[in-house]
Amino acid sequence: QTDVSIRGGNYEQITILLNGINICDPQTGHNAFDFPVDVSDIERIEVLEGPAGRVFGTSSLLGAINIVTKQAANNVSAHAEGGSYGYMNSGASLRFLSGKWHNSLSGSYTRSDGYNRNKAGRLNTDFKGGKGFYQGGYTSPDITVNWHAGISSRDFGSNTFYGAGSDDQFEHTLKTYTALQAETRQGNFHLRPSVYWNRNMDRFEYFRGLDNIIPESGTYGVAYNYHRTDVYGVNLNTYFDWTLGRTALCAEMRNEDLVSTTLGEPLESPKHVHHTQRDYTNGINRTNISFTLEHNILLEKFTLSAGIVAVKNSWNHMNMRVYPGIDASYRFSDKFKVYASYNSSLRMPSVTELYYSVGGHLADKHLKPEELQALEAGTKYLGRGITASASVFYNHCKNMIDWIFDTREGNNAVWKSVNFTKINTLGVETSLGLQFRELFPAQQVFKTLHLSYTYMTQDKDEPANIQSRSTLEYLRHKVVADLDINLWKQLELIVKYRFQKRTGTFTVKGANGQAQARAYKPYAVTDARLAWNAPRYNLYVEANNVLNKKYYDFGSLPQPGIWVMAGASVNINL
Repeated sequence: QTDVSIRGGNYEQITILLNGINICDPQTGHNAFDFPVDVSDIERIEVLEGPAGRVFGTSSLLGAINIVTKQAANNVSAHAEGGSYGYMNSGASLRFLSGKWHNSLSGSYTRSDGYNRNKAGRLNTDFKGGKGFYQGGYTSPDITVNWHAGISSRDFGSNTFYGAGSDDQFEHTLKTYTALQAETRQGNFHLRPSVYWNRNMDRFEYFRGLDNIIPESGTYGVAYNYHRTDVYGVNLNTYFDWTLGRTALCAEMRNEDLVSTTLGEPLESPKHVHHTQRDYTNGINRTNISFTLEHNILLEKFTLSAGIVAVKNSWNHMNMRVYPGIDASYRFSDKFKVYASYNSSLRMPSVTELYYSVGGHLADKHLKPEELQALEAGTKYLGRGITASASVFYNHCKNMIDWIFDTREGNNAVWKSVNFTKINTLGVETSLGLQFRELFPAQQVFKTLHLSYTYMTQDKDEPANIQSRSTLEYLRHKVVADLDINLWKQLELIVKYRFQKRTGTFTVKGANGQAQARAYKPYAVTDARLAWNAPRYNLYVEANNVLNKKYYDFGSLPQPGIWVMAGASVNINL
């Protein structure tokens, strides 16, 4: 289970992309990182912080993460690892290049008993699942065409993640992804069309293994919740160079169709849930249309990019809305530059936020879209052996959506989806990177050191009786340090340190059975990895939470103690 946040936002407010294709699920952002590729298949991960509507669409309210997979090569690779809590992961991939064509195929399987048990002694953080991914492409002097198809299947115990009323929650997801992309390569006028279809299927069990009673509205039920989402998208990007710079235009249509046993409006004709005796009785269909216009001026030392994104969504009869943005940078030298930006964006509510009104939750189907205006300024330095950056950002958020819990309501309290009127966030980010072999060529032990620190504050404090699921539970302080050391020949040691201080509270059940609020405590976690890196193979041992720290990262879930793994990988060029 992975919830990703950027700059004080929550898991719903960022866009996850696979090779530039939006793979977000309108049902919920909880499983957004359930992509069909193994970590060993990833070439790089691109992270864009701040509103990214002009680049990645309007759902990227506070940022976007693009997973880019490995492509052209002629090799075969395999890996296997195992460790604490019955953990095991194995996978293999084949990539081959022939003239203008390239293809790759990979698969992996992961499982674990989990690190925790419920009060009855049963596992409730166990997981297992497999992934399969195929991608291909054709490249010529005139055109590039790429396509991919992937599948991800996961079963996992979700403990008390979705509510404190059950410590034996469970979820199964099955996701498929398909996409076709192309780009023309000749002349000043370029076209980049793409089309995609993603299907997400989800079965949620509030009480694991119990599916014999249909839940009544507003009560905890033991019937499974089934959801199926089909997302179809068509995107056309074009850009051309002329005397005054580069102009880009984009048009996208994205249709989101969901059927469910609990979410949405009643269906005129129920649809059968495959391999069950249940029917999808509810659903929602909405279409998002967006247009983007952007112009870039690229001079020797000065760069200016300005544009607008216009959005219309069929949900709730929303009118067309326009969001502008501008980015500028000035380069004093090859090593040093400053930049500033203003951007705005919006996010449509997820279907869960609109309609989930069972199991101790009360949703509001009339929620307004979230809107954000963001200012940022900073500087970057790239020198011999040294990289450094510093920035300050300010986000003005309107109609922010979150689930809140009022402890004053006692046993009658439920989690409610609401629009917070305004939340303003002020943050500072700094980073420093050192390449020791460039700075001190005489020594060969220390390789790199990376340090970063982020501070944030929000001006809407959470009342003592109100607990927030995400919006008001941001990281006020975060420190990250990575040290890479070459111990001997090809033996490498990497040590990672992370310190976090989160604001807000989380809910636990007291001795009397009533909900109680508990404040987050700061914590620090250290991870280490020892590896022998040979040209064709890799052997490693790694340990997460080396010092066995007991802590809560988010919500009422205690995190695992020390987790040790060992593994090997081979990579053979054909």
